Amino acid sequence: MTRPSLLGVTAFCFCVFVAGGNPDHNEAESLPEKDGVLQLEKRHFNRALRKYKQLLVHFYAPMSGDAHRLSEVFQRAAADLRGSEVKLASVDVMRDKELAKELNATSTPSIRLYIFGDQHNPVLCPVPQSSASIVTWLKRRAGSVADLVITDLSQSVTSEEPLVVGFFKDLTSEYAQVFYAAVVNLPDVSFAVTQNRDVISNYDVTDDAVLLLKQSELVQVFEVTPQTSAEDLITFVTVYQMEPVTEYTGKTVSQILSSPVLNHALLFVNKSAADFQDLHSAFHQAAEAFRMKILFVLVNVFEPRNGRLMEYFRVRDFEAPLVRLVNLTDHVTYHLPSDKLDLDTIKTFCRSYLDGKAKPKMQSEPIPEGWDERPVKELVGSTLEKVAFNPDKTVFVLFYIPYSPQSRGVFSLWEDLARALAARDDVVIARIDASANDIAMSVQKAYPSFCLFPALHAERAMFYTGRRTLKDLLRFVHEEMEKSKKDRIKEDEDRRKYRKALEAEEEKKSSKDEL
Repeated sequence: MTRPSLLGVTAFCFCVFVAGGNPDHNEAESLPEKDGVLQLEKRHFNRALRKYKQLLVHFYAPMSGDAHRLSEVFQRAAADLRGSEVKLASVDVMRDKELAKELNATSTPSIRLYIFGDQHNPVLCPVPQSSASIVTWLKRRAGSVADLVITDLSQSVTSEEPLVVGFFKDLTSEYAQVFYAAVVNLPDVSFAVTQNRDVISNYDVTDDAVLLLKQSELVQVFEVTPQTSAEDLITFVTVYQMEPVTEYTGKTVSQILSSPVLNHALLFVNKSAADFQDLHSAFHQAAEAFRMKILFVLVNVFEPRNGRLMEYFRVRDFEAPLVRLVNLTDHVTYHLPSDKLDLDTIKTFCRSYLDGKAKPKMQSEPIPEGWDERPVKELVGSTLEKVAFNPDKTVFVLFYIPYSPQSRGVFSLWEDLARALAARDDVVIARIDASANDIAMSVQKAYPSFCLFPALHAERAMFYTGRRTLKDLLRFVHEEMEKSKKDRIKEDEDRRKYRKALEAEEEKKSSKDEL
């Protein structure tokens, strides 16, 4: 990332890099070290705190996604900081759980700066994107707003990376200090500050404002008020340096998950679909309306690397397009209950969520009163498997989504089927709302989906893909029941043989015990 050319940077006092704090050579050898980074355990930790004036520690779990990348970043930063009073270290929280618990560092990744041996008041370091991020963070902690003063903006806005400019009447004001507090905690972003209106003459802004620029273009202005905090500015910069809609990829995942905006709207969509551009346009416009409140994320359902995310949200590729809202604090998920994803629908859903009126998507709806008294039984997440895998019943289930015209179009047919089979005690006709209940089993067909569970001990599911007429459905049920009768005879025989073998084994064991 190209940093802005700042007045006075060449004369910057590298007080964090003074060599006067170098530890004694023999003592340094007594602490385990790899590629310039101390490998600390509980028995080493306090000694390292006493030895180094500033100890920057990376607490990590080896199997976590970011562990390897951050370890490499730390190694490169250690080389950059060689000879300074800052020493880098790492702690494996899985191997040294006692130390991690004692330091309250069980959540990873966590990077902390311990100063003058103070174990109880470390300074949290933002998760760095590069070794330069660490160096920049340390320099900014030791500097002041004066180090960011510029007299010419033209050379600073040529990079594709954003530049954040603070424009203040008084660089010693509280506004400027709040700005600099935000600067310290965003080491991957370029900053500058000025009190000269000529520097920002191309932009129509008032005093005491923060401008976010990309290649000379003004992206957004934030007017600083007495109520503005450093956290407010961090949120502003973090949000507006990203596009209104961010696609979920390996490169963007850390940026998405580290965003201070904890409400995330996810559009699960097939990017190759004919209506993708219309869907993206509506989602993008909605994103513009809810900046700073909701982070909008696009997930391509046909990208194999997104499989784990889709599994987490229980989304199948054939269900796309759909929108989910989730808060990263409580992880409660909300589902947009519509098959029409236009701008008004998405905005209405987002407003209802922010107003606390949206209903969360649950693992299971409450069991309806009298659910098994009607011809078509009403199943929910908590009753689905218990009913469907009854070895003495043939169970035919309609998986539907209530806002789909295609689903609603088969409701009367399903009622007719249930009435036609009402006299049979060994057949159950049921349905379940797939949008309101998590379906643990694999439903590989688009909704509405028809799935028959035969009367077997083996948990088997048969999908019906034929014509949607009563006659065809009845024929399918009777044919599958005949097949399952034959399978059940063999299954019962196998189970009988298995029980007999167990009994013989028990008798043999009992005889040995008597001898």
